[in-house]
Amino acid sequence: VLLVESGGGLVQPGGSLTLSCAASGFTFSSYIMNWYRQAPGKERELVAAISQSGGRRNYADSVKGRFTISRDNAKNTGYLRMNGLKPDDTAVYYCNVVNTRDGKTYDYWGQGTQVTVSS
Repeated sequence: VLLVESGGGLVQPGGSLTLSCAASGFTFSSYIMNWYRQAPGKERELVAAISQSGGRRNYADSVKGRFTISRDNAKNTGYLRMNGLKPDDTAVYYCNVVNTRDGKTYDYWGQGTQVTVSS
């Protein structure tokens, strides 16, 4: 099982980035996908979530209207489009997938990608 995030970097306030999460080694389309972030000295927080088919999406209040989560199950890849970035969005962003079946929860994480919003 492997989740690899990419697309992070340094961006000015108001700028945009798109994060990608490439999945392999499991049936990506069977898993809910989440994006979390963790800023220095803060707890990890859930930013956005998308259902297996992509039909349901949820966002943290802090990113609603600015971030868009999506997925392409044919490519085994998930995305987080981030617009209107603010310094408070600076964090390491993690891709996470979860599936519960037969009474067991399967929970996998990527290694994270750094997003820094600064002028």
